[in-house]
Amino acid sequence: MTDYKEVRTTQHEQGREQRVTTFKVTQIIWLLLGLLEAAIALRVLFKLIGVNAENPFAALLYSFTNLFVAPFASLIGAPAAGGMVLEISSIIAMIVYLLVAWALERIVYVCFSIALADP
Repeated sequence: MTDYKEVRTTQHEQGREQRVTTFKVTQIIWLLLGLLEAAIALRVLFKLIGVNAENPFAALLYSFTNLFVAPFASLIGAPAAGGMVLEISSIIAMIVYLLVAWALERIVYVCFSIALADP
């Protein structure tokens, strides 16, 4: 029978906690962006297929996304035909929020990296 020795290392990886925090914060940013993008995309789809705005789910979705789409509402007209609307302003809003989230994620990453690099 072979004897086994247990070996443990106590070496501490410098800056590991900050890297984990950076990872978690950036993941939260991307999660929130994903939820917002999905809600706005669902709004675009609902408007495109002419969903009844009086439906409670559609009304809830429209009222929530109005907060985020409102700044872009008057940028461009929305082509409509027979109760169906293509909200181009909502698509522009999705692009802008993607760029804002990307910039915010990069800022968080750089700030944590600088803090990690300082001795």
